[in-house]
Amino acid sequence: MPTYQFEAMDATGKEIRDIIVAESEEEAQATIRQMGYFVTKITEKKAPKKAEKKTGKKRKTFTIGRVSAKQLTTFTRQFSILQDAGLPVLRSLRILENQCRPGPLKNALIDVCEEIESGASLSEAMAKCPKTFDRLYVNMIKAGEAGGALEVILQRLADFKEKAQALKRKIKGALTYPVAVVCFAIAILTFIMIRIVPEFKKIFDEFGIELPFLTQLLINISYTVLNYWFLIPGIPLAVWLFVKLVCRFEAGRYGFHLFLIKMPIFGQLVEKNIIARTTRTLGTLVASGVPILEALQITKETSNNAVFEHLYGKVYDAIREGETIAQPLKENARPKLNLITAFWWAFFVGGPIGLLLYLLKWNQPVIEDMVINMIDVGEETGELDTMLYKIADTYDEDVEVLTEALTDLIEPLMIILLGGMVGFIVIALFLPLIAIISELSG
Repeated sequence: MPTYQFEAMDATGKEIRDIIVAESEEEAQATIRQMGYFVTKITEKKAPKKAEKKTGKKRKTFTIGRVSAKQLTTFTRQFSILQDAGLPVLRSLRILENQCRPGPLKNALIDVCEEIESGASLSEAMAKCPKTFDRLYVNMIKAGEAGGALEVILQRLADFKEKAQALKRKIKGALTYPVAVVCFAIAILTFIMIRIVPEFKKIFDEFGIELPFLTQLLINISYTVLNYWFLIPGIPLAVWLFVKLVCRFEAGRYGFHLFLIKMPIFGQLVEKNIIARTTRTLGTLVASGVPILEALQITKETSNNAVFEHLYGKVYDAIREGETIAQPLKENARPKLNLITAFWWAFFVGGPIGLLLYLLKWNQPVIEDMVINMIDVGEETGELDTMLYKIADTYDEDVEVLTEALTDLIEPLMIILLGGMVGFIVIALFLPLIAIISELSG
């Protein structure tokens, strides 16, 4: 018997999409009317042919990599607008797929549309494209479908992604200037050491004068750079590979991430950024109706920090045993003494001084008492999502203030550092020149 796919409306005006098996289209319409629905569209669902599958595959292009966060944020906002306007899900996806440039997102939308046409729900279709739509995205869509408020969930999801993108842009924007200046300064200083200083050394050798200590030091540095120039990019690359290798192990990853949270100057920025992101994620999931255990698991996976993954894992286990969120959060907020973290402090900060600084800071909590108390109040009043949003907004503001303060601090420090380097080179080169001029005039 043929299968028919239909769209209908119930007595309340809600849109219904389903399939029905009947001997003819007339019988299918009669059966749907008996169910209390008003038919708006009905088509016979044909078995997909091999040729059609090939055609569908031809529409997709070869791509490498994942969908960018900016592109997915734009898609979510546009999808939210179309759903709010009352368009059917499949038509909205087709519109967005047609206007999308060839790439991973377009390929994913083609697959999602085909799955929906085959009878799958939107969340089921998106779950089959995990490289584009992660667990957070799929679970929120699933909650929106279950509650019949997909357009509201999409608005929350779009707001969440836009705020995350805005914060990321501010941090990247603040770091772009100092990184560019440092790279440019390294290039200029390397050129001076390789090309300029050796020429001055030839002049000094011709006159046979005794070189001052600063000049001799500069020449030694120049020869070191000239002979071992490959170490300038090689040392940072070797350190990066070493960090990557250590982080492949669970204990190594935890120790390095704990160092990132506790490191001088930038540690607070990293910690507050993670708290803002995770609390906003958890608040968005709770407000969307996702079960608390599932929400905590998703928050844990999206934190991208082993310390917070461990922390949310402890909270997850405690809730399964019937406890609240605040109590296990408070009990596990203080990390234990970690030897790998101590090694990174000694490696990056400077031997004994780094170890001493770590011993002074190791027992400080990664989550402040204010956050725990606000979550506790949210659980007592039944407004956990509201409290989580307030925490996220507060920490977003703190991250902005810290970013601006660090930018204001880095600029004069870089000017002083570069000025000191240039001054050292000028003084080191001019001291023997003054001696040569004095000799000649004498």
